[in-house]
Amino acid sequence: MYWEKDVETLNRKKLEELQLARLQETVKRTEKSYYYSKLFKEKKLSANSLKSLQDIQKFPFTTKDDLREHWPYGFIAVPKDELVRMHSSSGTTGRATVVFHTAHDISVWSNLLARCMFMTGMRKSDVFQNMMTYGLFTGGLGFHYGAEKIGALVIPAGAGNSKRQIQLMMDFETTVVHVIPSYALHLSTVFTELKLDPRKDTKVKIAFLGAEPHTEKMRRKIEGIYGYKAFNSYGLSEMNGPGVAFECPYQDGMHIWEDSFLVEIIDPKTLEPVADGQEGELVMTSIQKEGMPLLRYRTKDLTRIIPGICPCGRTHRRIERIKGRTDDMLILKGVNIFPMQIEKKLMEIPDVGTNFLIILDRDEFNDSMTVKVEVNKKYFAGDIKQLENLRKKIAEELKGELLITPKVDLVEPDSIPKGEGKAVRVIDNRKD
Repeated sequence: MYWEKDVETLNRKKLEELQLARLQETVKRTEKSYYYSKLFKEKKLSANSLKSLQDIQKFPFTTKDDLREHWPYGFIAVPKDELVRMHSSSGTTGRATVVFHTAHDISVWSNLLARCMFMTGMRKSDVFQNMMTYGLFTGGLGFHYGAEKIGALVIPAGAGNSKRQIQLMMDFETTVVHVIPSYALHLSTVFTELKLDPRKDTKVKIAFLGAEPHTEKMRRKIEGIYGYKAFNSYGLSEMNGPGVAFECPYQDGMHIWEDSFLVEIIDPKTLEPVADGQEGELVMTSIQKEGMPLLRYRTKDLTRIIPGICPCGRTHRRIERIKGRTDDMLILKGVNIFPMQIEKKLMEIPDVGTNFLIILDRDEFNDSMTVKVEVNKKYFAGDIKQLENLRKKIAEELKGELLITPKVDLVEPDSIPKGEGKAVRVIDNRKD
């Protein structure tokens, strides 16, 4: 089933013609912003520089640092009185970035989310419980507007207050939820405390997972606990927020909506484009935005275009789930490591809990990694040898994946602090 069949199944030739027309209009629009107008004059660029989609490579990349340096209004392409909404990135490193929307932008964004959610099976008859933070973060309001566009009953629960979340699910017979993966796992422990079974005591059939990277093992673990279908989503504030790419029922990559975004995958070192199927950094250009369109924005997210046609019939290309970020990569003793590699191995080991923490330390010139792992509480009530055997097993599994041997500390369930937002996975105590 399609939300907009004519758009979602547009043949590649016509889709690329639409992209080029919208790209040319977007470049004309960006000429009205302070940043791009100055840049285009320096580089002698304009919409006339675009004769094909490949000509986008003539234009420089836009980075998060560019957005920070031209805070707050340097990228807006319309008069301020045409803006109706401002959102902000989390700003976990450096100054947060801000993104602005016109009424047209909000409408397009809402429609993209409706397209995503409808694709997974959500309908007007559903009850949608949104367990994401509302406010400057785009995730909450983005999905909220998309669900209302479909016509579903929306419960704007917001983040946290786990017992209330469960009560809302039960009282109002929630059928669809939007939740951070790590919080979904935490919530399962609250179900257990309340002596409730999420499979039997709720009617949830679909979950949308987003806001933080997660592995396929983690997704399948969540599905196993709850019995619902969990769909991976991708978005970033600089494009609009959630709704940039989404899984269809086949769950083989995320369809990236190419009527709204021009996609490139580049080698993050050479900055040259890579072939479909090859991993690299995702670069995106918004081609439907009015308020603050961005050209060739470097997302820092690592993924690849999945070659071939999806059995669902949609012609918009698919990206693989995000492997990590170029700036999330940890370098330890010359080895490149992504936290998601550690998560993947931990999720394969029975009796490992839902939370872990990576701690990096430096003693003079020697770097070390400690992985604190929550495990089943039965290991702390029995034979200490059993606990040590599990610790050794986890250490060996991680060594096989990472090619270095981390120290492993096993801790009791819920002993690692949890936040209501994105899970903190790394504490780096090393000094430059």
